[in-house]
Amino acid sequence: MSATVVNHAGARRQKRGMKVWPLLLPSVSVLLVWMIVPLVMTIWYSLQNYNLQSPPAQFGGLSNFEYLFTDPDIPIVVWNTLLLVFGPLVVTVCLGMAFAVLYDGPFPGRGIARLLVITPFFVMPTVAALVWKNLFFHPVWGLLSWVEKLFGLQPIDWFSSHPMVAVIIIVSWIWTPFATLILLTAMQSLDREQIEAARLDGAKAVSRFIHVVFPHLKRPISVLVMLETIFFLSTYAEIYVTTMGGPGTATTNMPFYIFSRALQGFDVGLASAAGLFAILIANVVAYFFIKRISEHL
Repeated sequence: MSATVVNHAGARRQKRGMKVWPLLLPSVSVLLVWMIVPLVMTIWYSLQNYNLQSPPAQFGGLSNFEYLFTDPDIPIVVWNTLLLVFGPLVVTVCLGMAFAVLYDGPFPGRGIARLLVITPFFVMPTVAALVWKNLFFHPVWGLLSWVEKLFGLQPIDWFSSHPMVAVIIIVSWIWTPFATLILLTAMQSLDREQIEAARLDGAKAVSRFIHVVFPHLKRPISVLVMLETIFFLSTYAEIYVTTMGGPGTATTNMPFYIFSRALQGFDVGLASAAGLFAILIANVVAYFFIKRISEHL
């Protein structure tokens, strides 16, 4: 009897699937075309010796990849790409967690404080980079320069002396509100009775955070890390506005390397090969994080 019921249920699911597929087919087809056509064209261009200053394109085989992997700048570019992922990740997750815990409790002006901490996320990356470049990090009239002079210190030219640190600070400032939103929402779903019970048992604030709050935030943190990794891998505007990848290649990551080869060097073939290499890096990093996240979900 049970086998008959299972067979009927399976038949119903199969019939339902046959009815749904015609409805899904148009959107799935558009999505596949949207993804596959650019990928195929990128692969084709990566096999061509195609410079916009000397057309037409000529088949070059794997010469672009050979040049790419023998380019002495590539190890630095990959390292910078990873730095611009993991650096902002650590800063935004830590600050977002601190703000979420702080703003979850009641205090006077909490609504205004929440609004202020979220505001940087609505500022465009190019505008945020300009603000930090001219109002904070400028060695002559920047706010940090004024504070350093106030204490008798020599002003620091951040984009010359510590360019990577400066870019990480800008990216972190932009994305900390996003981390705060995600983690604050998760904090508000935490059962208050657990925190109150831990407090009545004599647990201090640090112990309550470690044993009650942090385990509750593990899943949101995992999702947050995956989402921010996707965006940090494509960091570009902050670099273009502030350092143009310099000094030298000190802040050049894969997106800016591809831009410089395609739109400054006009080498479409090499830029396409670099684009495929960037896809490989992104997939390796994404696989690592998705595997880690699946262990917590």
